[in-house]
Amino acid sequence: MADLKYYDVILKPLLTEKSMGTMDVKKYSFLVNPEATKTQIKEAVEKMFKGAKVASVNTMNLDGKTRRRGNVFGKTAKKKKAIVQLTADSAEIEIFSGL
Repeated sequence: MADLKYYDVILKPLLTEKSMGTMDVKKYSFLVNPEATKTQIKEAVEKMFKGAKVASVNTMNLDGKTRRRGNVFGKTAKKKKAIVQLTADSAEIEIFSGL
């Protein structure tokens, strides 16, 4: 288990058409550290965003894609996505409010 601080867990928000459509039901998508657990993600969201109360966290591990440059094959870095569902009485996350 990794010793991650809450500010190291969430890397950046994930802004896609699908994730923008789920914001009205208080579901937010983030790219997170691949070693982060669901409880670490929940604590990080509640500490970073004032008034946010997390109901559930769903995660997806994404393997690196195979890329080729000339005759050499390699892989891109692994990623992890997290979809965070907030409770009905929690505040909205501010970074998504202007979009």
